[in-house]
Amino acid sequence: MRRAAVAVAAGAMAVSLAACGSAKESSDKSDSSSSAKKGDAIKVGLLLPENQTARYEKFDKPLIEKKIKELTNNKGEVVYANAKQDASTQNQQVDTMVTNKVDVLIVDAVDAAAIKSSVQKAKDAGIPVVAYDRLAQGPIDAYTSFDNTTVGKTQGQALLDALGAKAKSGKIVMMNGSSTDPNAAQFKAGAHSVLDGKVNVGKEYDTKDWKPENANANMEGAITALGKKNIVGVYSANDGMAGGIITALKAAGISVPVTGQDAELAGVQRILAGEQFMSVYKPYAPEADAAAEMAVALAQGKSLSTVAKDKVDSPTTKAVPSVLVPVTSLTKDNIKDTVIKDGVYSISEICTGAYKAKCDALGIK
Repeated sequence: MRRAAVAVAAGAMAVSLAACGSAKESSDKSDSSSSAKKGDAIKVGLLLPENQTARYEKFDKPLIEKKIKELTNNKGEVVYANAKQDASTQNQQVDTMVTNKVDVLIVDAVDAAAIKSSVQKAKDAGIPVVAYDRLAQGPIDAYTSFDNTTVGKTQGQALLDALGAKAKSGKIVMMNGSSTDPNAAQFKAGAHSVLDGKVNVGKEYDTKDWKPENANANMEGAITALGKKNIVGVYSANDGMAGGIITALKAAGISVPVTGQDAELAGVQRILAGEQFMSVYKPYAPEADAAAEMAVALAQGKSLSTVAKDKVDSPTTKAVPSVLVPVTSLTKDNIKDTVIKDGVYSISEICTGAYKAKCDALGIK
């Protein structure tokens, strides 16, 4: 029986983050960063953190570019740079954008704390900043992401569901994301809130730079330390790392439930094949559209009140106008109703070669 896709309400994040400490009041900054209102011929700086994860180049960048063109009657220009997981490079990219006098910045920070001084430079230059996907520190003007704590809860609950009565029969390994990414801490906290007391965590890692090869090495170390017969499941914070983890598990002859996130094509195919239990489907279009809408409004000196319905506190800025997008637990039972229905992937992209028989068995034709 097909499971219904469970959309998780995003408002919870506003509550969970409201308790964070703060140093500055953000409220509605639509008039604070642009002294003169601009028309459609605006220049938007777009800074994304890395290209190891498929989503940034395949989805986020083109979606944001498309929406900005739409909102500016094809007159808006997007200036793009990718930091390739280097915080220093990203800071230099912000400096370049400030020098080139972009009208607004959309920044997905490599390191949320390290970007703080560059955000301040942009602010001092009268350039508003939209924090995208990760809650950057510094005087940001707006923020859009998913409910990251709920993402972790969704992953943790899925792992419990997969383990069932075996939940405490052995050890699980927790493969969290990079310690420099504030989202990773929220995923981890959410997962722990569900898993603690219900499983035995044998090994836990904060995976440097989110890299699959680092997750693979960590998993190999966990197998050696715990023994392959004692591992009953793996919490993986995203699909890229899940790929590295599953490679290590297969090499050791281990088949256990593994979580993921981002609904990458390879992850969806691993779910079809039974190698990965689940992923978290995060619809990128609403997130990208929100970032574009807020960026254009800020550049044009307009209010954010019609776009940003939530407020989020960062460690440095209070009550940042925010848009928080719901997420869905993706398993083999709802692939057709999520990533295919939303046009993220076509059936022909997913159901290639050895995966065709799996698709046929699930009625994905």
